[in-house]
Amino acid sequence: MEDALIIPTTAMRAERNKNITYIIKSMSSRLLGFIKKRVASAEDAEDILQEVFYQFAGNTEPINQATSWLYTVASNKITDSYRKKKLPLADDIFTSATSDEDSFDWKEILLPADTNPETEYLRNIFWEELQRALEELPAEQREVFIEHELNGTAFKDIEAATGVSVATLISRKRYAVIHLRDRLRVLKDELLNY
Repeated sequence: MEDALIIPTTAMRAERNKNITYIIKSMSSRLLGFIKKRVASAEDAEDILQEVFYQFAGNTEPINQATSWLYTVASNKITDSYRKKKLPLADDIFTSATSDEDSFDWKEILLPADTNPETEYLRNIFWEELQRALEELPAEQREVFIEHELNGTAFKDIEAATGVSVATLISRKRYAVIHLRDRLRVLKDELLNY
């Protein structure tokens, strides 16, 4: 009698594993593309994809819409990854990626210990360029960057005031930071090669 129960259970597990394998194979490239558009690096995207599929394979509850379920879990994992790590902030705009003698740190200009006419001039150039770069951004990205980074308003407070979710605010700010970093890199290059 026990043998009769084991055979259907084994057959059901094999069928379940086959279905899981099929879904993973058919969805992995599309889901990876979705994740890559929303995170900073390909490695992060692959890690999140692996976590999504791990959760999918370990799920014991019935899933009616596998595609919808996978995208929802992926979105949640992306949001979790933003919460776990330090997000790209204004510090990312100001610090240099290089460490050679030509490195250039905006903080040295913006927050100097002593003020002289040269640092004052460079500070004014920076703020003018930042203002121009901010004006190029879509209004939603500009507003969240200014509120969070320049005014120091917490994402939760912005969410309460606007009704826009924290995840969306984080995403908008990320795009703003990327744009501002690129725009200020041009100014940095001009100043270094002057």
